[in-house]
Amino acid sequence: MLAEIRDIGLYFPENVYSNNDLQEDFPNLKVKELTRLTGVFSRHICENNETSVDMGVNAAKQLFLQGKIEKQYIDYLIFCSAGGDFITPASSCIVHEKLGLKPECGTVDINQGCTGFIHGLNLANALIAAGGLENVLLITSEAISKTIHLKDKGNRAIFGDAAAATLICRADEKTNYGKFIFGTDGSKYDQIIIKHGRERFPLPELAEEDFIDDFGTTRNHSKIYMNGSEVFNFSIGKAPELIDSLLANANLQKDEIDFFVFHQSNRILLETLGKKLIIPEEKIIFELETNGNTVSSSIPIALKKAEEKGLIKKGQKLLIAAFGVGFSWGGAIIEY
Repeated sequence: MLAEIRDIGLYFPENVYSNNDLQEDFPNLKVKELTRLTGVFSRHICENNETSVDMGVNAAKQLFLQGKIEKQYIDYLIFCSAGGDFITPASSCIVHEKLGLKPECGTVDINQGCTGFIHGLNLANALIAAGGLENVLLITSEAISKTIHLKDKGNRAIFGDAAAATLICRADEKTNYGKFIFGTDGSKYDQIIIKHGRERFPLPELAEEDFIDDFGTTRNHSKIYMNGSEVFNFSIGKAPELIDSLLANANLQKDEIDFFVFHQSNRILLETLGKKLIIPEEKIIFELETNGNTVSSSIPIALKKAEEKGLIKKGQKLLIAAFGVGFSWGGAIIEY
């Protein structure tokens, strides 16, 4: 990489939805057993008038307050989200205006769900390498609660809203830990999906009605659907291949990696990955308890909080990897 992560700013909505609240909303739900699987005790939820754009702006403002850079030095802004204020214009343009970035700053939106941070980091590194840029701001922001049906107990137990603003800067020295690796299996696109609301199924032409699926979950095609077992099997199946390829490209062994930072999907999946890959649990970052699964923001949140806890330190080798919507996967080995 020609770039390095210089700093990360985080934002969480004030509203907290706890497992006690979850139990009140779903009296028959076995919350204690579910919590053991998810690792989530509470999560942050946006207010009705709060959007992914608002959260992203607040995360960036926090980043600037931390003092590693002033906003006039940002050369490019990447906004990663499945949401946004409008279909067009791009949300990155709105974030640019709200932050007061310089006119000579380029902007772009990307939407890649759980692997979004990896894609954004790769794009930032490429912009710095090929475009002669110095500082790229990558904002990942997901107001996913707005897409979850109120009666969907499974997804409400797992997901939370949050944003992260990651400052990616030209590095003084190039680090050579192999290339970014990505993959896609588009045949599984419908296993994590919000089916209605765009050109294929525009909402005004459809009567949106609730229905009960084969698992007894109340659903609606304008809200998110996730086949949890299919996603679990996909992630567990792809992980060894991805991790082995990353290590081989970097000419490293597993014990030379200081920490493995996977997309924070749920605790049981992370534990299963660790066992299957024979990774000591103390080398896997878990950051789910008070955040839940924050989609594209989960890896930068895990990085920042691990740094604040004194776990991750400058100069350490980290393997970051994610699996999710699309189906897509991606990873890289970086020096923090």
